[in-house]
Parts: sequence; C-alpha cells; structure tokens
Amino acid sequence: MPNPYYHLSFALAWLLVAGLAHARSSQSSRPSTIIVIDAGHGGFDRGGIPSQRIAEKDMTLDVALRLRKKLLAAGYRVVMTRDSDLFVPLPGRVAIANSTRNAIFICIHFNSSTRTQANGVETYYYRRDAMALAANIHRNVIAGAPSENRGIRRRGYYVLRKTINPGVLVECGFLTNAAEGQLALTSDYRDKLADEITRGILGKPALIARAPASHYYPPATEAEAQPFNSYAGTDFIKAPLERSTARHRKKSKGARSKKSSHQRTAQKSSGRATAKKAMPETVEN
Repeated sequence: MPNPYYHLSFALAWLLVAGLAHARSSQSSRPSTIIVIDAGHGGFDRGGIPSQRIAEKDMTLDVALRLRKKLLAAGYRVVMTRDSDLFVPLPGRVAIANSTRNAIFICIHFNSSTRTQANGVETYYYRRDAMALAANIHRNVIAGAPSENRGIRRRGYYVLRKTINPGVLVECGFLTNAAEGQLALTSDYRDKLADEITRGILGKPALIARAPASHYYPPATEAEAQPFNSYAGTDFIKAPLERSTARHRKKSKGARSKKSSHQRTAQKSSGRATAKKAMPETVEN
C-alpha cells in the first residue's frame, strides 16, 4: 500500500524545486547583485559653485546612505566609495569600483548653476550596456521628482569612462534653484530619491504620474520597465563626446581669433586708405 504522505511529500518537493528555479531566474534577471555607490564630492570638496549655499557633498552622502539601506534590504551587496565626510580622489573612486567585477556603479550628484532658474534631473552613462539601466533609473527619479526632465546623456566623465562595470551618474536636481534646493533639504525627499533609484536598479516600472512638490507619494500608474541590455526610450539626448566637443571648441576659438585678427588688420588698412583719400592734395604731397 502506498504511503499516504507520498503524494503530499512529492508536491512539497516539487514546490521547493519550483521556488528555487524562480529565485535563480529572478536573480539572473538582475543586472548584478553587487552595487558600488559613489557619493559625489566630500571633505574639503563641497561640490557645486563657490557661492552655493547648500553643500552638495552633504546631500549626495545622505542619498547614498539611504540608497545603501534600501539595496541591502532588497538583497544586494553594497560597496561604498565613501560613507562619511571624506574626500576621495577620482582615481580612488574608480579603483574601489573596479575592485569588484560584475557590479553596477551608481554615482550620486546634484547640479548647480549661476542661473538660479536652471532646474531639472538628468542622468549620464558612458558604456553602451548601461543605457537601459540609465533609462530605468532616470524614469523612476523623474516620476518621483517635481522637476524638469533634462534627459539622459552619454558623457565620458572620468568615473564612468574608467570603470570596468556599467555605470550611471544621476544629477538629482539643482541645489542653486530655490524650489529644488528646498526639496533637497527635506529628509522625505532625499529618501524618495533613494527609493526611486532603487526601483530603477531593481528594474521596476516607473510611476508615470508626476509628484507635486507638497506630495511625494501620489496615486500613479506604471510604465513598462526596459530590459537591462536593450536600448529603449525617447529620454536619450544625442550629443558628441566631451573630447570631441572640447576639440571643436578649441578649434572654433582659434578660428575666431584668427578671423578677428584679419578683420582688425583689414579695418586698419581700410581706415588708413580712407584717411589718405580724405586728405587735401597739398597735405598728402
């Protein structure tokens, strides 16, 4: 006679195997299980512009620490380039990021401008395999921030260009803008930024509804998340690399200087010719 618990034990074993397979599938769908978080600036480097009231280094560290807590709770292993008010040079940050292979590099920054009206969130990447990750993070942050969408851009910033892992740099708003600076000073908003970056890393859909400044958690619908290794989205802004742009600017400046020099010479010659022509014949002789 068959054991009465045979079918029950078989069912339990099948459920266990299915659960493990699902867990492995979920784990493999993640871009990585290790996240390197880089809080911009630190120590003597306040970040931003000289006249800036809010120190960028404090805001980036706070968001980074909140992000670490959320990622640890989600089952990730987290490495910090700094977890206190410490200055770490760019090569040091890259060395920390490159010490762990198969990781994701997330760099937290805030923007600044001498034009106080400048506002908005923008996200940067360099490696092509970081495009979809940048899109997922950017869409989530934009959905939770009452700020202008300044788009996703490819730039060869040192920390993105020199790291061996996919990296994304998030500019979480302008501290020199009155509204965005005030929001950054509130712990609820900094926690919201960390939460949205976490959603982007997890590949969760972005909340479409925009959050008003006074309400951080409005009802919202969801937009489909993008696969990690695929290109998608209209938020990407095509722009030349920084090196090409700098070379073009240098050439343009030199051309302008050369052109201005020729113009000044031509004007002087024209002026002398006009003066000679206007002189009486007796004086010219």
